[in-house]
Amino acid sequence: MGWVQAALGRVREFAYAERPAQVNASVRPKLGLALGGGFARGIAHAGVLHTLEQHGIAIDYIAGTSAGALAGMAYASGLPFEEVVKRAAALRFGAFGQWRFSWLGLASNQKLEFYPKRYLNISTFEELRIPLTIAATDLITGEPVYFDHGPLGPPLRASCAYPGLFQPVEYEGRTLVDGFVGATVPVEAVARMGADVIIAVFLDAEAMVKPTNFTDVIGRSFTIIQRHADLAWRVKSDVVIEPRVRDFAWDDFAKTPQLIAAGEEATLAAMPRVRAALEAARERVAAEEPRAMGGSGRGNR
Repeated sequence: MGWVQAALGRVREFAYAERPAQVNASVRPKLGLALGGGFARGIAHAGVLHTLEQHGIAIDYIAGTSAGALAGMAYASGLPFEEVVKRAAALRFGAFGQWRFSWLGLASNQKLEFYPKRYLNISTFEELRIPLTIAATDLITGEPVYFDHGPLGPPLRASCAYPGLFQPVEYEGRTLVDGFVGATVPVEAVARMGADVIIAVFLDAEAMVKPTNFTDVIGRSFTIIQRHADLAWRVKSDVVIEPRVRDFAWDDFAKTPQLIAAGEEATLAAMPRVRAALEAARERVAAEEPRAMGGSGRGNR
């Protein structure tokens, strides 16, 4: 009878043993997109967004710096891709900037405050179909500042206030400048929003040619700074997409088709990495579901 009892014991151990968590195929991880700045080069973001959409990659959160904030806002508003292309191609400096010399900058970008209402027919974050965070930089503390509710205009303007070119923006008791100073690519913002997978889009700027004007000098200087300080956001990203836009000037809005093509090409090349990151996150999130139901796991992260 001893062997019978031993066999029954093994059966009981198997029956009551904790089974490994099964992957739930219906679980979809949340995808966050962090879009860097780049003036006209930011049009490449439209190509990135459109390609992800064409391949069935749903975007749950968007955070943008400068031109990335504008591109993310246009996409999150639901504006058709064809209309985005048309409006991007029509952009010129005069649409968002006015030469108005002061000791704090050469121009004002006050016109950008009216851009969301005038061109997208929206005024607040709450009207967007996809949650959006706009990154700016507190010029006094040097810290990134993230906006995700209320009026869209002032945060957009602040996020695009390129130091030296545009005057700083006073908003909510802060002196704000371009988001890229404190958040080159705002991956921290989409992480805070709840993204399980973070795709960062970085627009490398300034081809290695001799500067010909003051904007070239300012732009090159900040690009050099970024190259020495961009490791943190890269480490926090699951996938980094880098459209080849270095040969485009900061005001090359007329080259919209080429910029969009650069975004599409880079995204297509990154698609295997995107899908692999989403699959890994799906398995991770699905494995956490049983713990979440018990009062721990995803719900308390």
